[in-house]
Amino acid sequence: MTSFEFTGRHRMTLLIGVVIGVLCMAGTWFFADDAIHSRFWSNFLHNSVFFTGIAVMAGFFLCASITAWAGWYVTFKRIWESFSLFMGIGFILMLILALGTYFGWHHLYHWTDPALLDVNDELYDPIIAGKSGFLNKSWYLFGTIFSVGIWFFIMTRIRALSIKEDEGNDEDFSSHRWMRWWAAAYLPLAGFLSAAMIWQWVMSVDSHWYSTMFAWYSGASWFVSMLALTILVLMILKMKGYFASTSNEHIHDLGKLLFAFSIFWTYLWFSQYMLIWYANVGEETIYFKERIDNYPVLFYGNLLINFVLPFFVLMRNDTKRKWGSLGFIAVMVLFGHWIDYFLMIKPGVLHTAHEVAAHASGHHGDHGHGAHEAIGGFAMPGFLELGTGIGFLCLFLYFVFSSLTKAKLEPTHDPYLEESLHHHV
Repeated sequence: MTSFEFTGRHRMTLLIGVVIGVLCMAGTWFFADDAIHSRFWSNFLHNSVFFTGIAVMAGFFLCASITAWAGWYVTFKRIWESFSLFMGIGFILMLILALGTYFGWHHLYHWTDPALLDVNDELYDPIIAGKSGFLNKSWYLFGTIFSVGIWFFIMTRIRALSIKEDEGNDEDFSSHRWMRWWAAAYLPLAGFLSAAMIWQWVMSVDSHWYSTMFAWYSGASWFVSMLALTILVLMILKMKGYFASTSNEHIHDLGKLLFAFSIFWTYLWFSQYMLIWYANVGEETIYFKERIDNYPVLFYGNLLINFVLPFFVLMRNDTKRKWGSLGFIAVMVLFGHWIDYFLMIKPGVLHTAHEVAAHASGHHGDHGHGAHEAIGGFAMPGFLELGTGIGFLCLFLYFVFSSLTKAKLEPTHDPYLEESLHHHV
């Protein structure tokens, strides 16, 4: 089948999932354990960043492949194109968070408290004041608008050129040459701006902490999630009779990439942990001490799901061709990296919530680190967190499947199509 049909039954199934997510978000707002709705906003941040990042990485890998004159991926490139266009939805989601930061709708970030920058206030924090040139509301808002906006704009241009290429013979390859130009522009913009924005969006929830490896680490988590979701979507659609030209050779290569980048993510996990542990600087070690002491199941489970499991299952060459084994690992890895982002965000937001409560009561803490009581949905993902994640996943898939209906599944005039059709490992 050359065109994808997004049936009413499939639409209804995904919309039910979206409704579940909306109801769970409503539950975290109306039945939260804290007055400032930290659980709601942290769940919103967690899922918005996670799925927007998958879109960013789909665009990055697609552009890297175009720039490198690769051809093996062409038979299923519409999936990555559709993934990347979710940045339009991601722009809206991240804009809500950015406006919330600018106008004080939420308290996700400790550094947004103006008292911390006032030298005459007892809450003055010289560390946060020293970072205020980057950690400020304007940088967050306009950085988000520019970064996600420019990524989305470039990917819409590439998508438009890809469809234009399919509509005519295009024997001079002009559309593909322009795609190469836009792809080359996207790569540095995505690489550098994603690092800056992930520092703003995620790393700054722990306002004092910093890591020079964090952008690499969180980007690798996005990338592995994107590969896992690509495998799952491709398998589902092939079982429905679509992407007939995509063979087990392509699935095998995606499995190899999932295996390789799971190891790469682990290398970054270990390098970040080892360097901070070895230096033993309190300002840095607090990040890991907090998570080891108060979130041990998630901390060690993160490594188990995202490294140990895929390493030992995918190490055998034949398991990358067995849909059952590869599909199971893809599901586990996607969930595992969703947990990874949960662990990046929740502890810092929890401390901020307690600092805000202490500030309101006149009992000031130690700028975000210290003993605290657990709030529901922070120590472990609860039903509301899982339901919210399902809602965002269904929203992502609904958008992807809708995008797939707007172009031929097989790009018949792509100059590298023949290479992809005869791809063999």
